[in-house]
Amino acid sequence: MSEVRVRIAPSPSGNLHVGTARTALFNYLFAKKNNGKFVLRIEDTDAERTSQEYVDNIFDSLKALGLNWDEGPDVGGNYGPYTQSERFDIYPKYIQELLDKGFAYECFCTPEELEAEKEEATRNKKPYVYTRKCENLTEEEKAKLRAEGRKPAIRFNIAKAQKAFHESSILEFDDLVKGKLHMDTDLIGDFVIMKSNGAPTYNYAVVIDDALMHITHVIRGEDHISNTYKQILIFEALGFEVPRFGHLGMILAPDRSKLSKRHGATAVSDFVEQGYLTDALLNFVALLGWAPSDGEEIKTVDEIAADFRIGEISSSNSIFEYDKLKWMNSQYIKKIPTEELKEMLKKYLTKYDLTELTDAQYTRMIEITREPLTLLSDITDAVPYFFGGKNVEIDPEVQTNTIETELSQDVLKTFVEQAETWEWTEENLHEKLEAFRGYFKEQKGYKPKFTMWAIRAAVTGRTCGADMVATLVILGKENSLARAKKALK
Repeated sequence: MSEVRVRIAPSPSGNLHVGTARTALFNYLFAKKNNGKFVLRIEDTDAERTSQEYVDNIFDSLKALGLNWDEGPDVGGNYGPYTQSERFDIYPKYIQELLDKGFAYECFCTPEELEAEKEEATRNKKPYVYTRKCENLTEEEKAKLRAEGRKPAIRFNIAKAQKAFHESSILEFDDLVKGKLHMDTDLIGDFVIMKSNGAPTYNYAVVIDDALMHITHVIRGEDHISNTYKQILIFEALGFEVPRFGHLGMILAPDRSKLSKRHGATAVSDFVEQGYLTDALLNFVALLGWAPSDGEEIKTVDEIAADFRIGEISSSNSIFEYDKLKWMNSQYIKKIPTEELKEMLKKYLTKYDLTELTDAQYTRMIEITREPLTLLSDITDAVPYFFGGKNVEIDPEVQTNTIETELSQDVLKTFVEQAETWEWTEENLHEKLEAFRGYFKEQKGYKPKFTMWAIRAAVTGRTCGADMVATLVILGKENSLARAKKALK
């Protein structure tokens, strides 16, 4: 068997979509499983929609995910760059070969003429298929049309190719994911492979590129299935070896509609910006349509690659469950060493003055606030009360329903009086607060949680949050008691 070579060929008309990232991942896994090569090709033939910003985003996102390509743009070695717009001089050669073999012909039809054909098909309630009116034009007729200023497009002759390589109009191929698929090519119609301005169309250029790059397996979304029949015929017409095809089910939103920005992040860079870890995102995406043999969901890319079996990818669509991704992200956050996490979280703490804390205090703050984090960005709203010195912003509802109650005022008055003499260490404060809660329960029947809510509300402005003892120590005695005193009526 020849070396396995797969590719990811995104169009730079937007940031790298999570669906394209999954396709890239499955190609990457298949290559690694088979000791093959993973090729990156930028398909930028649509100049109007192409942007260098999007090209850069594709590069950065794939690298952030660890999907490093073996061949393609921006890598060392003697290969690449694989960018379609820089390969335009290659495509005419094979157009001429198709013309010479009779598998393509010049089409002089104007947009208006083609539109009229479509309207007639609609009136007759028939699916539109090009009438092939230019297939048998004589050289004299072509010359006359050129004299009128018409520039021909090139159309592929479906019927001739199908007849040359297959016994009937039914074209069948064995899909790596979906099994045997077939289509009646009479329903396709002769399609344009090169526009009148000389630009190759997608279905043509992709065949030439895949053939010349020796791509052995094409793994992509099921929205390309209709293209596959056209591409197989072009491969055959040019005498190229036809690669194996595998088509992945689509990724749908929780409401089973097409995944879009209205559901949440869809681009890899958006997920990263929100605080998702790329390892978690990659792990989650791998499970969209595929399952590990041992049932364990948390796995590294290397572990997934070793277990990956393309024939076991589900042929059905997959649901993108944001809640599950958040859960998985939280599991990855829990594994990050505190020192490493401290640095990762700083980009989400720019609204605060970190110089208010010593390194030891900052470390302790992260230690006591990291447990519930599902996104790195959650840290922003988890820590505001650690900053501001003697002042803290109090939620109006907390002010009314907790701080201003008779119970809380009683607790805070006693806390301020007694805590002045306490040693401000975690060990001592834990002991003192334990006794403090016990006193109010025995003497006044206050439940311990209400006693602590009063102190927490006054000092943090909230009724829930990080470990209270550690929070008090990080804030220090002076700031903690100043906040408690301000909460007294």
